[in-house]
Amino acid sequence: MSGKVGSGKKNQSHKAWIHEHVNDAWVQKARTVGLRSRAAFKLEEIADRDRLLRPGMTVVDLGSAPGSWSQVAARRVAPGGTVIALDILPMEAIHGVNFLQGDFREDAVLAQLVEALAGRQADLVLSDMAPNLSGVAVVDQARMMALAELALDFCSEHLKPGGDFLIKVFQGEGFMELRKSMQDRFSSLQVRKPAASRDRSAELYLLARGRRA
Repeated sequence: MSGKVGSGKKNQSHKAWIHEHVNDAWVQKARTVGLRSRAAFKLEEIADRDRLLRPGMTVVDLGSAPGSWSQVAARRVAPGGTVIALDILPMEAIHGVNFLQGDFREDAVLAQLVEALAGRQADLVLSDMAPNLSGVAVVDQARMMALAELALDFCSEHLKPGGDFLIKVFQGEGFMELRKSMQDRFSSLQVRKPAASRDRSAELYLLARGRRA
C-alpha cells in the first residue's frame, strides 16, 4: 500500500512540474525566439552583465544538450569564432558549432575534445553539466562536484592564461572547497544567480575570470 501512495505522490509531483514548465514565461519566451531552452537566458544575462562573449573567441561548452548555450555562444562569437560543444546526450546540429557526443569523464572522449581544439586553447569554458539525478541529495551533490572538478581540471590544461570559466553548481557539500580551488586558479570569482534561474533551485553560477598562468 505504501508503494502505491509513494507512486501517487511521485506522479502528482511530475504532473505539477510539467504544468509549471509549460506555463513558465521563460520557456514560452525561448520557444518564441527560437532558443532550445530557458537556460539560454541565464547565459545571455551573465554574458551581457560581464561582457563574456565576443567575436572571434574559441569557446568550449561542456554539458551542451539541448544546445541553448551553444546557440547563444555561436551567435555572439561570430564572425571568426569557434564553439566546440560536448554532451553525453545527442544534440541537434547548430550552425557554427562543432558537437561531440560522449562522456566527459572518459579519457577517449576528452582526447576527441582536445583534438577538436586543434592546438588552440579556449578563451572561455562554459559548463552547464549536471549528473542524472538519483533523488538522493548527498549522492547527487557528490556527482555534481565531481563533474565540476573535472571541468576545472580541463581549464587548467586547455583554457588560455587570462581566460574565463563559467560553471553551474549546486549549493551544498563541496561547494566551498570548489570555490576555493577556483579562487586559487583565477584572478577573480563572482557568484551569479540569473533571473531565469528558478528561485527554489539550489543552482548557482560561478564565474571565474583571468586564469592564472
